[in-house]
Amino acid sequence: MAVILCLETATAVCSVALGRDRELWHLKESSVPNAHSARIISFIEEVVAAAGITLPIVDAIAVSEGPGSYTGLRIGVSTAKGLCFALEKPMIAISSLQSLARGMRDDILQQGMTSRDLLFCPMIDARRMEVYSALYDMDNQKKREIRAEIITAESFSDVLKDHTIVFCGDGAAKCRAMLEKHPNAVFHESFLSSAAHLIPSAEEHYQKKQFVDVAYFEPFYLKEFIPGKPRVKGLFE
Repeated sequence: MAVILCLETATAVCSVALGRDRELWHLKESSVPNAHSARIISFIEEVVAAAGITLPIVDAIAVSEGPGSYTGLRIGVSTAKGLCFALEKPMIAISSLQSLARGMRDDILQQGMTSRDLLFCPMIDARRMEVYSALYDMDNQKKREIRAEIITAESFSDVLKDHTIVFCGDGAAKCRAMLEKHPNAVFHESFLSSAAHLIPSAEEHYQKKQFVDVAYFEPFYLKEFIPGKPRVKGLFE
């Protein structure tokens, strides 16, 4: 079993967790907007200090790979890379949507719900009317590819006929009005991304030595980054 430092910055939540033997050891997170760059290093220092260890004790660094916020992903991945280079540790990349679905699945299991017909739809806000989403089953296996999509009243209608879908994540709230009337749609939009959800998958990757190339790894953005128009008066007018 390993000690793994996990970083989740794909959404508005900046989250750092320390996992040990597949279990959460320490966690520090905040949902203050646009504060990832200011908080992530201090959060790392705090979870390591709380555990009473030093960073060289960590066996690997795991990071949420996307999709999600372009800026957030850049901050998380660049921080993970810096730690891996400095500490000479391997780097693990975990899908932001799959880890969110796994966390929701584990939470549902703790509540005693074990139906094999359940599917999990993690949703990450992709700005405007879009969300990043996918579908995962009770074994955390992907049942539908990751998409950037605009949700309508007809979305998921074919799947909802035969399955209960649990929608979670910060993108689920803006989709509730379109889908909540369906009897098989369940919403847990307050269940958000967390570095704690990366821990089980990170341990599995570590045991299988499924590491990424630190030098060449790039986040999974899904959509091309389009910078907004500068808001400085006089520019481009």
